[in-house]
Amino acid sequence: MLTDIVIDDTRWDGLETQAVFEDAACATLAHLGVPSDGYEISILACNDTRMAALNAEFRDKPTPTNVLSWPAYHLAPDQSGHTPNPPPKSDVLMGESLGDIAISYDTCLREAQATGKSFKDHVTHLIVHGTLHLLGYDHVSDSDATLMERIETETLGKMGVSNPY
Repeated sequence: MLTDIVIDDTRWDGLETQAVFEDAACATLAHLGVPSDGYEISILACNDTRMAALNAEFRDKPTPTNVLSWPAYHLAPDQSGHTPNPPPKSDVLMGESLGDIAISYDTCLREAQATGKSFKDHVTHLIVHGTLHLLGYDHVSDSDATLMERIETETLGKMGVSNPY
């Protein structure tokens, strides 16, 4: 299993969280040509209270957000912008962490309802998004955001999830 999930809010139990998170993370790596063998992503499935505390601690923003990511490595897309440069397999032990993701049930539900998307599809999108952050993708500049959104859309399309943008 690529994902190691900690359920901090039991409302996540109704989503088949393990399968949704695992499928989204694996699809992201597969789309980028990164083998999932030997890697692990820890995911905290929490609520707005916990997310606000994490956001305050790590980003000095004491408000909840939908997803946060903490990469284990300082990675960046290569020159083509498509493939991250993960640690070489010879340097990776079985279960080597790519990083951590936290996702808030409350914010995800509000956003899904506000945009008319299914909760499952929105959560899938946010796990893809968080996984891309672990691989060095970001949306600080417009060009970075465009690249990240394109990869998200392509990955989700392969999973049967419509364009979230």
